[in-house]
Amino acid sequence: MTVNVGVIGVGMIGQDHIRRLTHVLSGARVAAVTDADMERAQTVADGLPGAKLHKTGQDLIEDPDVDAVVVASWGPTHEEFVLACIAAGKQVFCEKPLATTREACERILDAEVAAGRRMVMVGFMRRYDDAYRTMKEELAAGTIGAPLMYYSGHRNPSVPPSVTTEGVLVDTCVHDIDVSRWLLDSEVVSTQVFSPRRAGQAADVLQDPLLLMLIMANDVIVNVEAAVNVAYGYDIRGEVLGETGTIELAESSKIIVKREGRYSGRVPADWRERFLRAYDTEFQEWIDAVAAGRSTGPSSWDGYAATLVCDAATEAYRTGAPAPVTMREKPDLYMVGASGDGHAPTGTD
Repeated sequence: MTVNVGVIGVGMIGQDHIRRLTHVLSGARVAAVTDADMERAQTVADGLPGAKLHKTGQDLIEDPDVDAVVVASWGPTHEEFVLACIAAGKQVFCEKPLATTREACERILDAEVAAGRRMVMVGFMRRYDDAYRTMKEELAAGTIGAPLMYYSGHRNPSVPPSVTTEGVLVDTCVHDIDVSRWLLDSEVVSTQVFSPRRAGQAADVLQDPLLLMLIMANDVIVNVEAAVNVAYGYDIRGEVLGETGTIELAESSKIIVKREGRYSGRVPADWRERFLRAYDTEFQEWIDAVAAGRSTGPSSWDGYAATLVCDAATEAYRTGAPAPVTMREKPDLYMVGASGDGHAPTGTD
């Protein structure tokens, strides 16, 4: 079966997903596109044989020739499109955030629970990275005993001058937040933000670097370092300290060159280079699940939890004090192995 995918939002990430769906992966074709910038959407559609151009996201979702939808538009529009996909009974891949407010996320949860089955996958691609998956497997196997602390480092070479401190917490640290919940099988109950000495190259609206501390429900402490003007490259780090050992991400360079008393390797230039394979794996698993009539991957609950933790982190930064994370009771639909989503539990749930 070929899954006919409609893409809402054809900016940088949307076009990258279209390239992936069209030229890299199997089992899917891009059947329709739309964007707030209709000229850009027309240009993209012209390069896709047989693809329709729709004026609105709602039109695209209602198209009977569209089997599933990718939402890669501006964050505040996500709620509208995800809810429309649920109402139409169509599987939707939603780039983070699921929605930008607690209330919007809860409306999505309510709609999906009322539908009685999972239809939403949220784009937290780190769960599909080989290194993170291996770390998860070793933790589940008890290789280092119970985890005690987790360090997560997120370094960018630079960011535009418009990026704010709140933007880093919400758009950058959200990946560290999600992967912490996933690796440790625990929710975040409290956040606190610390501001070290400010980097000279940081814009006036940006505290850089930041240290975000998460207290997990299982008493593991997570320290997230976000430094977004490090110049030397895109550097993602992670280490779990357990009772009897540690598990850490290796350097992402494929080779280390040793010569003349020195050694060196390559640091990725940006997120696309570092997580290229993870994005490919993420989308292939989503396509396979849609074709099989089931759901997989990070759920609406995961998107809801990440949004709440980001909100708490923003509050903690503003006040300089710890901020609690309060969540509603988790619906049965999102429990591992729940029958409502039509699939057996996997390592990505």
